[in-house]
Amino acid sequence: MTTLLFSHPVFQRHEVPPGHVEHAGRYTAVEEALQAEEYAALDRRLAPLATPAQIELVHTEQYRLAIEEAAPEAGLAQLDADTFMGPSSLEAALRAVGGACAGVDAVFAAGAKGEAASGAAANAFVASRPPGHHAEPQRAMGFCLFNTAAIAAIHARTHDAKRVAVLDFDVHHGNGTQAAFWDDENAFYASSHEWPQYPGTGRVEDRGAFDNIVNAPLATGAGSEAFRRAWGEILLPALSDFDPDCIVISAGFDAHHADPVGRLKLNEADFSWATTEIAAIAKDKAGGRLVSVLEGGYELAALASSAAAHVKALIAA
Repeated sequence: MTTLLFSHPVFQRHEVPPGHVEHAGRYTAVEEALQAEEYAALDRRLAPLATPAQIELVHTEQYRLAIEEAAPEAGLAQLDADTFMGPSSLEAALRAVGGACAGVDAVFAAGAKGEAASGAAANAFVASRPPGHHAEPQRAMGFCLFNTAAIAAIHARTHDAKRVAVLDFDVHHGNGTQAAFWDDENAFYASSHEWPQYPGTGRVEDRGAFDNIVNAPLATGAGSEAFRRAWGEILLPALSDFDPDCIVISAGFDAHHADPVGRLKLNEADFSWATTEIAAIAKDKAGGRLVSVLEGGYELAALASSAAAHVKALIAA
């Protein structure tokens, strides 16, 4: 079985104002990096549209309808200080979620008893935009419309999963995922992130209603040693203890030392290491069921090389 890559041309067409850091070049940079010969074995698929029921696994019906209503036929609609929609944005956000859910379907097909079903995969990466981890159940923010990773994790319960996990190494804390999982004892969220940094959530003492949230804030300027210690000593052991049936990665690469948005000092080897370690726990605890979705990363060369290192680690898992 191979690693799936979900993409779609509409991800390039999601519109933002000129000068916005979350622009179409991000998608192009990742797509071009993954065209290299070493990624020829990827099983490349177009991301399908999410269904309303999938969106409502995390978001309220009222919120889903409000986002649909906000989508403009021309020009831009502004949802908050830095979150925008253009004519293609709703489709892009729906296909991001649809691709992630399809990835979950594929890794569960691979884990079925007997011969793996047609379309099964070892793991999957969704090269999508807009990102998702700031989107709360009833609020768009931080470039995000729908919380792709959280929805994908909860979608795993349509299979034989009960305990689901999202792991997040974006430079920003995924306040939306934390909010969605806070009161769900069978949903686990772990994050490393710069502190202080947008959106101001993700304190160590934020533990969730069932001790199911684990945050490892990293001081501004922290690098590889602090990052690997946080994951190796805090986040990964907590994930293992949670004993998940499926794992989703919020794969943001804006903690790279070259990124203009964050001030952490990570490199491609750190993202590869974290991916390998998460995949090992997925293999040990969750039958290898692992899906990753693109979050942040705003310096194009660093984003391309980091995403490529991440996908290479998924292929090797």
